[in-house]
Parts: sequence; structure tokens; C-alpha cells
Amino acid sequence: MKTLTRIAGVALAVGTLFAAAPVSAKEVVLRAVSSFQQGSLIERPFARFVEKVNAEGKGLVQINYMGGPSAMPPFEVGNSLASGVIDVAFVTAAFYTNLLPAGDGLKLTEYSIQELRKNGGWEYINELHNKKMNAWYLARTGDGVPFHMYTNKPVEKADLSGFTLRVTPVYRAFFEALKANSIQTPPSEVYTALERGVVDGYGWPIQGVLDLGWQEVTKARVDPGFYTVDVNILVNLDKWKSLTDEQRAFLNKMAEWVESTNAENEQINAEEAKKQADAGMTVYTLEGEERQKWLDTAREAGWAQVLKAAPDDGPRLRELLSKSK
Repeated sequence: MKTLTRIAGVALAVGTLFAAAPVSAKEVVLRAVSSFQQGSLIERPFARFVEKVNAEGKGLVQINYMGGPSAMPPFEVGNSLASGVIDVAFVTAAFYTNLLPAGDGLKLTEYSIQELRKNGGWEYINELHNKKMNAWYLARTGDGVPFHMYTNKPVEKADLSGFTLRVTPVYRAFFEALKANSIQTPPSEVYTALERGVVDGYGWPIQGVLDLGWQEVTKARVDPGFYTVDVNILVNLDKWKSLTDEQRAFLNKMAEWVESTNAENEQINAEEAKKQADAGMTVYTLEGEERQKWLDTAREAGWAQVLKAAPDDGPRLRELLSKSK
């Protein structure tokens, strides 16, 4: 409660500063927070989104980007958005499963966000966000960015017996299904845990390892990747409803634009893989039956976790997100 009071105080102070500046009667200023560090690869699409909105939305919509985890702890972003402390959040569903358990299934999508907007997937995802966390699902970034296992021990097959891995809820079920021991720590403790041999590896997207300096204590990456990164731009539903049709149309246009930048991820992934190799990281590539077991276990363990946490919403979500029924 003290943290939320502090955040609300910061938001009020910043809002007062904006109120002192002359703005159009039609212009709305939205308070935004990211759950990822500013300047990181994962955060970059949101920074570009904010820049474009503020450049093209003068007199209509502006975004006051208050910062990343230093402004608000990542796991408080969902609650703060739902309650209206902030208006816009850039956050992965893994950080608000306390409000929307089915959100854990978004990482399992086999369709791009553009495809989901056509097959009814986006509509259902938005409906869940409306009902469970008072949010409008404006846009999704991360398409085409897989997670990987990173390791300091050789991996020759889809069996992690004897491994102790740092996990988050995103891939805990998958790693444990392959018989790994798991430890959950904040990202700030991963470097030391690897350096001291407390853990043998961890899960993380193909992007961002070098942002954190983990390549210095990581020997290898395991291919293939699994799941899809989902980092979503959400708007408080009450705030969304208070906007004019023109303002909502403008934000939808900006959402379409930022989702189009997902196409850049293939090149960024390749660049990150090269940087990892240049830093001395090798690659253990699973082939044939072991590769298939790796991917099948990731998918089935992931959906089993979603269906257990969200038995009412999970089945329909799986229908809409899965090509392999």
C-alpha cells in the first residue's frame, strides 16, 4: 500500500506539472510505465511508440512516460493500471497473472498479432483484459522473439535431470517437466548465481542477454527456442472509454504501427545471436526426436499450467492461439 501511495504521489506531481503547461482542450495526457528497463531491446518498441504518439498526436494525445522498474516495480504495474494509478502500461502478461491467470497462455500463441486480429483471438484476449483487469488490450510486441535456455553445462537431449535452473513462471513448468530443479530469483541476482555456480542456467529471450551482461557468465545457448515473447501495451479501460472517438482511432493507428515493427525482430534476433557468439557463447542444437520432444514438452507443459490456473478461460484461449489443436 505504501508503494502504491508513493506511485500515486509521483503520478499526481507529474500530472500537476503537465497541467501547468498550456494544452489544447482536446488533448489528453496519458501516464505510462514500462515493466522493462528503459533502453533495453525489449523496451525499445514502447519507447518508439511513445515517441511517435507524442510527435504525431500533438493537440490530441500525449504520453507522459514516467519510467521503468525504477518508477514502479514490475509486478505492481498490472494492479496500478487496473486501479487507474497509471493510464498505460507496457507489460508482459507473466507480470499480471494474479489478475488474469489465462494471460499466461499468451506466450503460447502460434499466430502473429495481425493473424489474431483476424481470427477472433485479439477480440477474446481483449474481452478477458476488460473483465479481469479493467484494461483495453491495445497492442502486442514481441512476435517472433523466442525464449531459450542458456546453460553452463552441455545439453545433448531433452532431459534436464541434474540441472538447477533459474526460472520465472514463464518456463518453470517446462523445465520441471524435463526434470530440472528450479530456483526463482529476480533478474538482479542471476549474474551472481551463475558466477557462484548456484544455478547451471536460466531461461531468457534471444534478445536482451547482453543488455544484462549475462554473456560474461554464460557458456552456451540451447536451440531451438520455444514460446513467444509477449509484451503488451494496455490502457486502463475507464480511461479508454473516456477518450473521444478521434483519440481512440489515433491510438489504434499507433497500435497498428508498433505491431508492424514486430517484422524487425527476425533481423534483431540474428544480430543478437551473432553478438552472443562473438562473446564466446556456443550453441547446443537439439535435432530429430530430441528436438521434437523439447518443443512438444514446452507446449504441453505450458498449456497444462494455463488450463489448471484458468479452467474457464483457458480452453477457448487455446483454440484461438493454437494451430496444432
